[in-house]
Amino acid sequence: MLTLITFLPLLGAALLYTTRNRQVQRWIAISTAALVLGLGVVLAALFNWQRGSLQFEERVPWIPTLGSSYHLAVDGLSLPLLLLSALLTFLVILYVWKRETASREYFALYLVMETGLIGFFSTLDLLLFYVFFEIALVPMYFIIGIWGHEGKRVQAAMKFFLYTRVGSLAVLLSILGLYLTTNPHTFDLPTIIAAQPLKGTSGVAFLVSLGFLIGFGIKLPIVPLHSWLPDAHTEAPTEGSVILAALLLKLGGYGLLRLALPTVPQALSAWSAPIAAIAVISAIYGAAVAMAQTDLKRLIAFSSINHMGYVLLGVAAAALSANPADRAAAASGAAYQLVAHGLVTGALFFLVGMLADRTGTREFARLSGIWAALPLYGSIFAFALFASLGLPALAHFAAEVQIVLGTLGIYRWAAFGMLFGILITTAMFLWTLQRVLFGKLPAAWIALPRLKPGEVATLLPLLALIVLLGILPGPLVSILTTALSVGPLGLLVGGR
Repeated sequence: MLTLITFLPLLGAALLYTTRNRQVQRWIAISTAALVLGLGVVLAALFNWQRGSLQFEERVPWIPTLGSSYHLAVDGLSLPLLLLSALLTFLVILYVWKRETASREYFALYLVMETGLIGFFSTLDLLLFYVFFEIALVPMYFIIGIWGHEGKRVQAAMKFFLYTRVGSLAVLLSILGLYLTTNPHTFDLPTIIAAQPLKGTSGVAFLVSLGFLIGFGIKLPIVPLHSWLPDAHTEAPTEGSVILAALLLKLGGYGLLRLALPTVPQALSAWSAPIAAIAVISAIYGAAVAMAQTDLKRLIAFSSINHMGYVLLGVAAAALSANPADRAAAASGAAYQLVAHGLVTGALFFLVGMLADRTGTREFARLSGIWAALPLYGSIFAFALFASLGLPALAHFAAEVQIVLGTLGIYRWAAFGMLFGILITTAMFLWTLQRVLFGKLPAAWIALPRLKPGEVATLLPLLALIVLLGILPGPLVSILTTALSVGPLGLLVGGR
């Protein structure tokens, strides 16, 4: 079933080129995305959530002479991100479904990207891991460069591509380091984790861990590897920003949790203090710089740097802790943050796009009183902002509590630094709420169009999941903890 879910979007993208009828193309795109989402739900229904370790495993030789195989499986860490990819791809295609400018090439890029994302989250072969990593990233270059906003879209796309290439090269070099030091040579991740070829703090282990930190740090992104992100979000179309923030940033966090921590644990432990410092700087910097923005979309982009700083802090704490409970709490908190951020930031970018479509602007200087003109929109926007600042009973809160608890016993200064970052984030989002929703409503916006049923339908699944993961965090925390603590891919294997 995993093979079908992984490559069905690619088949759908190919089918788009069998007809010139725009309406048929739209139906092919939405049907493919819906079918992938439906199969993902079936996969989740059949998944043994009590066990949480690798399931639905598929393995056949691919390049035997290189020790590479077609090896797919999902566990409690990868399945939630696979489902998030399927859901958001479906919602993005639903959002643009009736747009006249949405060509078959545009739909095809999102479907190809979905194959890359699902493959990335489900593969256990490091060579395939790199291939899917590239497949997931390259389509965004064209989405920004061709369908982005008029202005600096080409420059933003090129900046995104160059940073992506540097990050990909760093990851590839680290993968090759693991491959060459494993005897016999293999790209199989469970085998590498069990063998621990780079156990200890050798020079090679440091270089491999540094490559992972740079490569995946660019994708998170973290300070100072973040400068591509605000420009990419500013120029990307709304739906491109949704995928970029809600899914592509997750490649970095997932890569650190799935590859870096289990394969070079001692080397990462030695890096732990500077990683924690960078994480705190990223969290505080992201929130502080967001407050200085004049563009609502750039504000949300910088807030992603803030939230991904918490993910990196969870990784740093998990790398150093010798206490299995603290290690699991920090790592599962980081993973929970990936899912929560995908839902919340996806909703926020949809909302920013809907507002810009109606007002023709994202500038704070021209935005005020929106709640009076669009009460339903204002209520949903306020809800999403409260979710993003970590209000209790909403998705981010559980993730942030896990990370703080996992960090307190190791780096108390980092935990308090994170709390300070959360305080700035709260101030930033409350200020945003006041500027956009309250104040005097410009006369030209009194008759702004209300939210369409299709727009509400796009938002509702995200809002429902934000509430569900906020009031019932236990099941997801449990499954993430199990996946990250036991089994052939567990963080406690080999290094702790």
